[in-house]
Amino acid sequence: MSELDGLKAIVSGGGSGIGLAAARMLAARGAEVACLDLDPSRVGAPLLGLRADVTDQESVDSAVDAAVARLGGGLDILVNNAGIGAQGTVEANPLDEWHRVLDVNVLGMVRLTRAALPHLRASRAAAIVNTCSIAATAGLPNRALYSASKGAVQSLTLAMAADHVGEGIRVNCVNPGTADTPWVGRLLAAADDPAAERAALEARQPMGRLVSADEVAAAIAYLAGPAAGSTTGTVLAVDGGMQGLRLRPRP
Repeated sequence: MSELDGLKAIVSGGGSGIGLAAARMLAARGAEVACLDLDPSRVGAPLLGLRADVTDQESVDSAVDAAVARLGGGLDILVNNAGIGAQGTVEANPLDEWHRVLDVNVLGMVRLTRAALPHLRASRAAAIVNTCSIAATAGLPNRALYSASKGAVQSLTLAMAADHVGEGIRVNCVNPGTADTPWVGRLLAAADDPAAERAALEARQPMGRLVSADEVAAAIAYLAGPAAGSTTGTVLAVDGGMQGLRLRPRP
């Protein structure tokens, strides 16, 4: 018997990257999983792919209802993973982009959580895991907007954990370092010197490499499962030591 047998899960942003890796890992551990995404075409069996736009409450509500129905009723795990990136200083991004990124990265979690809560309250093993970022706790250059959104996600996670612990719903977040995902791949491809940019990102993390999507997925699966039954209001860094370690420069 697998640890998540009988549990039903929804993963937003489940069409690629960390979201798809998390969905596959939850399924491998026994959960039935629906992936919500703007483009769920890459989601294959045994996962259920459903289209959803986290900036649209009606779209979110419909997708959650469809997921719960097609998974056979009930919901135990919500992974709020949908998000978008942004580069630049506080001056660089137009206000329309500030609104768009905060709408996806913060309010998207609000919309999906609101839709999921009635179902999670009926679960005996309810867990919410939010995908945050090292950008919430470390000052990174040219990431003002993205960092602001992820700082809000971390604070939201702690507030939600306090609000819902009495209902038996655990809420935690993972803070990845720079991960080897399609979004990072696109940033590297757009750089003047992709190889040099990748080397700089790898060197920024004490382990000397990018974090893999599967490593973040493993942290999400742990926090979502019964082994973390006494863990709520926790921020789990998966960042190659970037947040906590201060190493001497290599000779």
